[in-house]
Amino acid sequence: MDPRRRRATRSASKVGAAAPEVLAHAVKGPRAELSEPSAAPRAARPPTQRCGPAGAAGSRRKKSAVGSPEGRQVRARGARARKAPPAADEVEGQRVPAATQEPPAAPRPPLPRTRSRREGGERSSREPRAVSEPAEGLGLGPLLPASSFRQERPAPGAWKPRAVLERLRLRRQEISEAAEVVNRVVDYLSRRLQSYESEFRGVSLLRTGSYYEHVKISAPNEFDIMFKLEVPRIQLEEYCKTGAYYFVKFKRNPKGNPLSQFLEDEKLSASKMLSKFRKIIKEEIKNIQAIDIIMEKKKRGSPAITLLIRKPKEISVDIILALESKSSWPASTQEGLPISHWLGTKVKTNLRRQPFYLVPKHAKEGNYFQEETWRLSFSHIEKDLLKSHGQSKTCCESDGVKCCRKDCLKLMKYLLEQLKTKFGNRKELDKFCSYHVKTAFFHVCTQDPQDSQWQAKDLELCFDNCVTYFLHCLKKEQLKHYFIPEFNLFSRDQIDKISKEFLLQQIEYERNNGFPVFYEF
Repeated sequence: MDPRRRRATRSASKVGAAAPEVLAHAVKGPRAELSEPSAAPRAARPPTQRCGPAGAAGSRRKKSAVGSPEGRQVRARGARARKAPPAADEVEGQRVPAATQEPPAAPRPPLPRTRSRREGGERSSREPRAVSEPAEGLGLGPLLPASSFRQERPAPGAWKPRAVLERLRLRRQEISEAAEVVNRVVDYLSRRLQSYESEFRGVSLLRTGSYYEHVKISAPNEFDIMFKLEVPRIQLEEYCKTGAYYFVKFKRNPKGNPLSQFLEDEKLSASKMLSKFRKIIKEEIKNIQAIDIIMEKKKRGSPAITLLIRKPKEISVDIILALESKSSWPASTQEGLPISHWLGTKVKTNLRRQPFYLVPKHAKEGNYFQEETWRLSFSHIEKDLLKSHGQSKTCCESDGVKCCRKDCLKLMKYLLEQLKTKFGNRKELDKFCSYHVKTAFFHVCTQDPQDSQWQAKDLELCFDNCVTYFLHCLKKEQLKHYFIPEFNLFSRDQIDKISKEFLLQQIEYERNNGFPVFYEF
């Protein structure tokens, strides 16, 4: 054979051997990922202040180098080989335990159609934008998606958030029936407490929680009611520099004070006061006619007295005793409520003039609780934030422009609720609650203050931004209390690392597969 033809034949065979590899990458189509800047500075994490046995656990973290060798790029007829993904059992330079490498299998949406160079020249209007970095002061550094799994993201539009929200919408008839029953119970208890010659004669109602914030999902079956009691001239003694938990003392001699019987070493005992309040409520619900109602067992460390209405429909009512103080907010809240660029400094000033509340929530000391402590509560302020959530004064009013803020919060609450239902026999999700989701949501509102960043047509993108932020908080083990920045809701003495890793992996899996859990229950 002619030497030149022999050389051409060998060259053709080499190209043919490489073709399957190139073709395999071409078939997969474009990969929608958020790039991770390699040299982005990480914001310094504030030192966590602990007290007692709880301070010994989880105070240090090892930093792992992030990176992977670049694969050799191969070009053939417009196709380019991609960077090799990390091994299935490695996440950001760390080994993943075999038991949590991959969540249970769920049906995956079809892979997107491969586009040609000509078709891919312009960015699709439905393709998600890159997520912006959080504002300074949140303490989380660059906002990056957690990378527990290097799976392909589902094509935009693979799941329908509006259809999910329609399923979660409360029906007017259901709302009316539930509210009527709950109001009968609560109004009766309020009248009885005010007629008592007791320590709780001065209580009044403060309705809070998701139902009254208009972000309740699925069914009107849970209500939160505060019985507030004004306590003038109190002095707060911060517990172990937590910023959130306090001992309550009276500035004057408490003789003649109706709460004097609850004093313990000059401190107002949260456990004694809650016990007496619980006893009165338990006796009074026996006298409520035509309603089948019981009191659930006391939950360790919980400030709530939970009543269960069993007929005509099952409804849970959390009754919380709260001390009302009209003095200045504690110093630990000075840098909190970061709404100046979102709702304005005037709104912030007016909100800080409102009273603050203390609920009998006990601080945790290792495996025990300090039962004499009270925790700050700003649920009434949270209700105001959700009610007037827009930067423009007409946001979501009848003649105003609709935003998707509340819709994003509902979807986030539903995601956590569905995961807790799916893994009901797993203890890893026990310590997570809707308050964590709501706190993260408020931080995203601070990060994206403009109404134009929450347009109704961008619901899927805005929800993805909320999920991204929450995942980043789980990954960094840091979720700052919105009113008390020094209090970390995701510290290891609050929630262990294994639980946070488990939830992170489950949410990443749902996100990468079009949220199949939304349709499972």
